[in-house]
Order: sequence, then structure tokens, then C-alpha cells
Amino acid sequence: MRIVFMGSPDFSVRALETLCELPHEIACVYTQPPRPAGRGKADRVTPVHAFATDRGLPVRTPKSLKKEPEQTEFASLNVDLAIVVAYGLILPQPILNAPRLGCINLHASLLPRWRGAAPIQRAIMAGDQETGVQAMVMEAGLDTGPVLATARTDVVNTDTAGTLHDRLSELGAGLLPDVLAGLERGDLSPLSQSEEGVTYASKLGPEDQSIDWTRPAAEIDCQIRGLSPFPGAYAYWSEPGSDDQQRLKLLMSHVEEGQGDPGTLLDDRLLVACGEGAVRLTRLQKAGKSAMDAADFLRGTTMPKGSRLT
Repeated sequence: MRIVFMGSPDFSVRALETLCELPHEIACVYTQPPRPAGRGKADRVTPVHAFATDRGLPVRTPKSLKKEPEQTEFASLNVDLAIVVAYGLILPQPILNAPRLGCINLHASLLPRWRGAAPIQRAIMAGDQETGVQAMVMEAGLDTGPVLATARTDVVNTDTAGTLHDRLSELGAGLLPDVLAGLERGDLSPLSQSEEGVTYASKLGPEDQSIDWTRPAAEIDCQIRGLSPFPGAYAYWSEPGSDDQQRLKLLMSHVEEGQGDPGTLLDDRLLVACGEGAVRLTRLQKAGKSAMDAADFLRGTTMPKGSRLT
């Protein structure tokens, strides 16, 4: 088949790599435009752009697909199929209609749970015990289309958004060979999504990062791991006798027994009291510094029992 691939972040690269290994023609790769990044604010291409260039694939980087010239250019590719993996732009109906077999999206959740922008993080933050990747026929609605294939994985209490991201990226790429073969044969049977259990994985914002220590330890642990390594949950701490608050990014934790005033350190090894139970902080980061495991962090910072995080 003649295929367009549409994706942008690291999550998408493994799927594009798999597609390159299959006996199909990649007519073009669509990805988000280069954007300023790093200290020098120089334009940086997306991971998909970098990979496609390395493989000698043609790349297009429109800022939008809503206008007629971009839609005409897309249609002129005369492709059989578009594969979309975390592209980041809305596909208008003329784009969805252009490929002969439509557009297929690899979405990182078990639909209809966690439709939308941040399904990996939201699954961990909600304490889900299972998630997955699904190949879905794209429609005008937000992640509403029928499902062609599913790969599942458990969510364990040592998972972060980073570890789950990598696992789901591999699982999604692994769906492509069978899905493409089935589409060629015409023997796939799309399964409509349930009308029950719909949830939305809204885009992460600053309100998701701040920790409320009055919540149960299990919920705070899920929040910390679900936002790690980026953007990171955070709390503030002041050294004893100082009014200067330091912002700490909290990147890994686990639940332990403990009781006390929420936010209070119950020992000198980063056990923090919550509304119910306590969390042990095991990886954290000061502003402007590198992330550290707790043992290394405490070699340079004393956080005594009885001090508080806010």
C-alpha cells in the first residue's frame, strides 16, 4: 500500500520504524513544525522529523491542515491509508476522506476510557490497573471511531509515565503488521466503542502538578508517578530557620504506613505524612539541578523529621 505517516513525539518513532520494515511505500511523513527549544531557543525538529530525515523520507510540516491548499496537497499524494500516532494536529474531514482506506490512529488507552490528549499520564494518576494501545478508525469526533486491534498491559505500582510510555510505544508498533495486512485483505471487522465508561484525558496543566498532602497516600503516589519524568509533580520546602521556599520536583515514590499532620516528614529519609498513610519519596529534583535518587539527594540536603512540605 501507499501510506502517509503522521506523528511527532518520541512515542510515534517506533511505529514509523516498524512501518519502514514492512513492504509498503511511505509517500510522505507529516509532523509538527520545528519549534524553539533549549537554552538558545534554536528551532528543533520533532523526533519523527529527525528519524524520517535520517531514513530519506519526504517530510511536510504544516502548521494547520484546515485550509484548502494543504488539503489539496495532501489529497494529491493519492495514498491508500494514513497512519496517525500522536500527531498533534486536528485532521479535518477532507483529510480524513482523502486516503482510499481512511485514517488509522494508534491511541494509548483502552477506549472509550481516556479519549484525548494525555491518556498515559491520566491512567496512572487515576490508579488504573490496566491500559493498552488500540488501532482505531478515525472519525470527526475525538477518539470515537471503531477499534481494529488492541494490545493490553498491566499498570504496576513501579510504573511512571515514562516507563508506561515506552512500553505502549512498543505495543502500538507491534499492532501495525497485522492491522495493515488485514486492511489489505479486507477482512478486519471494526468494533464500535461502548457508550459506557467514556472518560477524557484532558491536557495536563499546572493544577495537576501541585500536591495536596491532605489526599490519601495512594492517590498522591499515583500523581507523582503519573507526572514523571515530565512535567513532574511538585512541592515546596523551607530549610529549618529559613523563610526561603525551594520548589522540589517529585519524580518517584511508594506508599508506606505512617500517620501525622499532612505534609510533615515522619523521619529524616523523606517519608511524608498524607491524609491517609504516607509516601516515601525516592527520586526528586531541585530547581536548576539534576534529578537524584533519595540517597544522593540527602547527602547534600538535610530534611529533618518534623519539617514540612507544602
